[in-house]
Amino acid sequence: MAIERIVIVGGGTAGWMTAAALSKLRKGHDLAITLVESEMIGTVGVGEATIPPFIEFQQMLGVNEAEMLAAVQGSFKLGIQFVNWGKLGDSYIHPFGNYGYPMGGITFPHIWHHFQQQGDNRPIQVFNVETMAAYFGKFAKKKDLGRDDLPPVNYAYHINATAYAAFLRKFAEQRGVVRQEGKVNDVQLDPETGHVTSIKLESGQQISGDLFIDCSGFRGLLIEQALETGYEEWTHWLPCNRAVALPCNRDDGSPPPPFTRATAHSAGWQWQVPLQHRNGNGHVYCDSFMEADEATDILVRHMAGKPTADPNHLRFVTGRRKKFWNKNVIAIGLSAGFMEPLESTSIHLINTGINKLMALLSLDGITEAQANSFNRLTVKEYEKIRDFLILHYKATSRDDSEFWNYCRTMDVPDSLTEKIELFRINGQVFREEDELFTETSWAAVMMGQGIAMQGHNAMAATLDPEETRKELDEIEKSIRFMVQHMPGHGEYLARYCPAPQV
Repeated sequence: MAIERIVIVGGGTAGWMTAAALSKLRKGHDLAITLVESEMIGTVGVGEATIPPFIEFQQMLGVNEAEMLAAVQGSFKLGIQFVNWGKLGDSYIHPFGNYGYPMGGITFPHIWHHFQQQGDNRPIQVFNVETMAAYFGKFAKKKDLGRDDLPPVNYAYHINATAYAAFLRKFAEQRGVVRQEGKVNDVQLDPETGHVTSIKLESGQQISGDLFIDCSGFRGLLIEQALETGYEEWTHWLPCNRAVALPCNRDDGSPPPPFTRATAHSAGWQWQVPLQHRNGNGHVYCDSFMEADEATDILVRHMAGKPTADPNHLRFVTGRRKKFWNKNVIAIGLSAGFMEPLESTSIHLINTGINKLMALLSLDGITEAQANSFNRLTVKEYEKIRDFLILHYKATSRDDSEFWNYCRTMDVPDSLTEKIELFRINGQVFREEDELFTETSWAAVMMGQGIAMQGHNAMAATLDPEETRKELDEIEKSIRFMVQHMPGHGEYLARYCPAPQV
């Protein structure tokens, strides 16, 4: 059956990102797209940090970057700073760009380690422009520096997710998406196929569709409540199951740093996401080891200013649906699963879910092959991200609380154990297929949290030592030049995309 009517259930970031992307299909097609949401139902709205693939999503939509950032109080992000993860007092940055670049077919960490053994004491961080710019609170794009011989600057954004959803709502409605206010109180299924045929609102209005996108958040109104798809839980590996979110001002008037900060506490961790005129904050924790009042108190004591709202308490179960595309329903966002925001993957998983949908969708109808491909690819994606998140908890020497004792000693998936052991033996990181996190990502977290390379690729010793040392010197010199000539992050924002004070 041809797809002529698409119904998106739920707004927020997931709903309006989906609507904005699908609205492009209306050009050249007789396609009705309806988004149903209720102002009575709040959105989670804690995912305020993104990662570099999000830039491509904006470009696909045709959004003006400066206009969007001004509308969402946005700032730039070069990576994530992790504090107290390996042990108390530790700090490192997981940057978006690579360390150095490959030489002679050998990736940079092996070359760096070889020279370390020859007495070169430079830390690997000096060979990464995002790390160095973050440390000094600087930001610019490569094109701003006016030289083609410099490395690229890889970045993403910090955004106010609620404002971003409003921005995309305007974008989508201008392209023909119809928003329907109302709460869904019934879902009709075809008695033969089990497909969703329509939803019924509390007002009595019935909305029919051929394809339904479930963006209803944790409730999984269609994918779970109507279709009973099932859920695979991962809390034995990722035990945090609660969060409290709270915005604040930066009372000292300091400019926003160009990075997200994740600070580990006794039973979880705290995020700080710097927008132009405020910080987004939250404390993710495990309720088996900490009560909500204590978690809130820790959060308030470690914020950059006084709270500007009441605490928003959230409950979640880390894991994923057993199917993401079931019959004629596709789950996008929190309805598909939940991965805590440690590496800013929440909005990314919305993004990639939409990308796969757009690539696989045929308006001629729905086939089993489409659903199977979507599900297989999404399962792989979730599992790779899951392993990377588990690494942060497993790779610790902290023994100052029951929570960290549990994390340090827990069994982890074999796929992660293998990655850790290979890196420890000779610094090797094998990226499988198109997994999200790069070799630099894995190396940054493992080295940052105490998993040291004991060896390296033997081919590193075959490189000409003088020529290679010159290249290392040039990389460091270029990065130093770039950081010295970058403006402060706050200065760049004020010039490029100033947001109104709110």
